[in-house]
Order: sequence, then structure tokens, then C-alpha cells
Amino acid sequence: MNIRMIGSGSAFSKKYDNNNALIEIDGLRLLLDCGITLPKALHEMDLSFADLDAVLISHIHGDHVGGLEELAFQMLFKYNRKPILYIADQLVEPLWEQTLRGGLLQDPLNTLDHFFEVRPIKPGQETELFPGLSVELLQTKHIPNKCSYSFIFNRRFFYSADMRFDEKLLQELVDNGVETIFHDCQLDAPAVVHAGLDELLTLPEPIQQKVWLMHYGDNMEEYIGKTGAMRFVQRHAVYSV
Repeated sequence: MNIRMIGSGSAFSKKYDNNNALIEIDGLRLLLDCGITLPKALHEMDLSFADLDAVLISHIHGDHVGGLEELAFQMLFKYNRKPILYIADQLVEPLWEQTLRGGLLQDPLNTLDHFFEVRPIKPGQETELFPGLSVELLQTKHIPNKCSYSFIFNRRFFYSADMRFDEKLLQELVDNGVETIFHDCQLDAPAVVHAGLDELLTLPEPIQQKVWLMHYGDNMEEYIGKTGAMRFVQRHAVYSV
């Protein structure tokens, strides 16, 4: 399968767009998160919402869900169909009540199911999304008392949403067969709710060699050559994983 980075930047990035991506397998496209910059970034790649087969949401910060209102309205009024929404079961109610309800509510359309084909996922167990593509949602530490999930695809590709540094988890993933890790990275220390580059540089080199850095700030170029064995993912680039 391939992962195509629609954006590779942090929540505050203006150069690289929000860290959203496409998983592409056998002609199907799964959108990973749908942030504020997603609609424009997708358009710049000559893609539309109608080209997506489903969206998978990690948590309800704006750089991960801020584009869902436009996705819902375009699919309803322009394409006359509901997009498939994969989301952790614990996030279904908060996504509607705390994020989307204010903008989408219009009687008689008054639930998340009126706009999306909602397919809740139970974290901690493998779920098939498409033929040949499975995911396991792992609850990872980000903001205290707010649920946030990272993804393991096909047991071999780990995609962190936003998470604090967790060497033990990364070692367990590698020990269990994960071959590639796309990890969010705050470049400037100290990192509080993300993994910091200074922290990730303490990983053993065999793990670093599997790590690609994403969700970075607009000063990324200043850190090229300063990331040990880890590499930066690039906006719009396609990677085989």
C-alpha cells in the first residue's frame, strides 16, 4: 500500500498544511484525518472529496477534524451521498456534540448519522477497512483527559496521530513486526503534548531507522541533517509502506 501526504505540518503550519494523508491500496483511498487546511490542500492535488472512499479520524483537534464540515456539506449537497466515517467508538458523541453540531445542525438533519455513514471502531482490536487493509486503533497519550488514537495498519505500519514520546510503545511495536513508523515531531524543545525531536533522538538507532518525521513546524529546513537516522516526510510525496 502507499501513503500520500496531503500535508505534513503541525497545527500551526502555514507552509506545509495540516498533517493529513491518504492511504491508497488497490484503487481505494482512505483519508487519514481531515484538518482545517485539508479541502484546499486536496484541491491543489487535483483531488476532490468524491475521490475518497472513507475517512479515518484520530482525535477531535481542528487540524485533524476542521475540514469535516465542508466534507459533509459537499458530499450531501454536491455529490448526494454520505461519506464513510471510521472513528473510535468513544469519539462519536464528542465529534458531534463538541465539534460539528454547531455548524452542521439544520432540521431535520440533527445527528452525525444524517451526514456520515458512521462506522465506529473498537480500539485495541484489528478491524478490516477495505479488502487488504486493516487497522488497529491504539489510545496514545496526547492531551490529558482527551481521547486520542494512533493507527497500526496491516500490523506493519504505525502512524501516530499526535502523541507524547513513548519509547516503550515504539520498542513493542518494532518487536511485534512494525516495519515503518510515521511519527509526529515537535522540533523545538520542550515538547509537551507531542514527541520532541530531542526525545526521539534518544531512540536506539535500529528504531530510528524505521522512523519518518511528520507534523513539524515551518522551520523544518533548519533541522535537515540533525535528525539522526530519522528522515522527514514531505508534503505531497508518496511512500510505499
